[in-house]
Amino acid sequence: MTLRVLNPATEQPVAELEQAGVAETDRAVAAAKAAFPAWRAVAPSDRARLLRRLAGLVEDHREELALLETRNVGKPIADSRGEVGMVAEVFHYYAGAVDKHFGQTIPVAGGVDMTFREPLGVVGLIVPWNFPLNIASWKVGPALACGNTVVLKPAELTPMTAIRLAELALEAGIPEGVLNVVVGPGRIVGERLIHHPDVAKIGFTGSTEVGIGVMRGAAESIKRVTLELGGKSANIVFADADVERAAAAAPYAVFGNAGQDCCARSRILVQREAYDRFVSLLIAATGAMRVGDPEDDATEMGPLVSASHRSTVASFIESEPLFTGATPDGPGFWFPCTLVEATNDDRIARDEVFGPVAAIIPFTDEADAVRIANDTPYGLSGSIWTTNGARALRVARALETGVISINTNSSVRVSTPFGGFKQSGFGRELGMNALDGYSEVKNVFMTTEG
Repeated sequence: MTLRVLNPATEQPVAELEQAGVAETDRAVAAAKAAFPAWRAVAPSDRARLLRRLAGLVEDHREELALLETRNVGKPIADSRGEVGMVAEVFHYYAGAVDKHFGQTIPVAGGVDMTFREPLGVVGLIVPWNFPLNIASWKVGPALACGNTVVLKPAELTPMTAIRLAELALEAGIPEGVLNVVVGPGRIVGERLIHHPDVAKIGFTGSTEVGIGVMRGAAESIKRVTLELGGKSANIVFADADVERAAAAAPYAVFGNAGQDCCARSRILVQREAYDRFVSLLIAATGAMRVGDPEDDATEMGPLVSASHRSTVASFIESEPLFTGATPDGPGFWFPCTLVEATNDDRIARDEVFGPVAAIIPFTDEADAVRIANDTPYGLSGSIWTTNGARALRVARALETGVISINTNSSVRVSTPFGGFKQSGFGRELGMNALDGYSEVKNVFMTTEG
């Protein structure tokens, strides 16, 4: 069966691919299983060298990969360039981590006790359509660094950069079978990876609903699982904050990638004393966002990924918005930047919209802000804006969320752990923490007694 890949900005085909099914998935798993013993045995310095070479090739092909990502996803070209730069940084980081993820010696009576970090084997990596190449690298990098082999399943909508990454891996000298890409429906390819007896772990990024199914399926064979799921993050603005700066930054925390971001600060909580002023500034900043052709360097927001997703996002607008931005005429899956006044009980504040829609919610004091922010099944990211350092740390400790930013909306760094609380998933990606999710601890005791 043929898969037609579209450009969301033009609705024109980017490529036509043959979709994989169960047989193709099984072949990819078999190839990864066959490649595992040799890849595991590669000396750490040599594995690091290969990952550095892959990082260099990603840098060399930065513009090609960025343009491919933009045409496949619809994100602005400037964003795509930044993301490809991060992909190269990820592979450089894990190249440096290969020989720094090791066990311990533990003092015990009667001998020496040692722990070793052992690779899991074949890992199935299932990545979403919103940051296809970036999130693929977050999983592939630590998986390969630990000595695992990989079957990577990109989203059906956005497979192009994953395919190109596999080609670059071969060019870098990573042996055949170590990184395999299978393009096909989640209900077929993803399900087969989850249930395949030779797959030791599933690394999944996607919706909480699908994550529940991944966890349930993995339980059948006690597969290891890392889940990075949905979010409904709070952007908390206290009255003592630099309100102008917070309002200028807020649109990019929601409307970046057209709101298709699990870290999106889509609940904007504002203290009542600053509410009217902040909202006025926020409307002006949102109206100034440049929405248009993703291949234009000046564009700040592109279209949504598909027509069906646009319909889903539109279904959340149940009342007159406070503000609605402009979108281009003509083809493309456009949706305007939208601001809605809400309470935390409203559907628009409870469910993940995954589009350029922000719910603005007033609060009274610090305790009220924490209560509202935590009143959600999600716990992925969030921001706190205040000039009171003690308050910033109190609130950061009180929030039930995995990644917090203070006086900024930046969530992700290559060297720091990323992941959620509650229904936003478990396990951590990025940083040295990610390596723990792609290895097992083996304990060995050697007696020194005669």
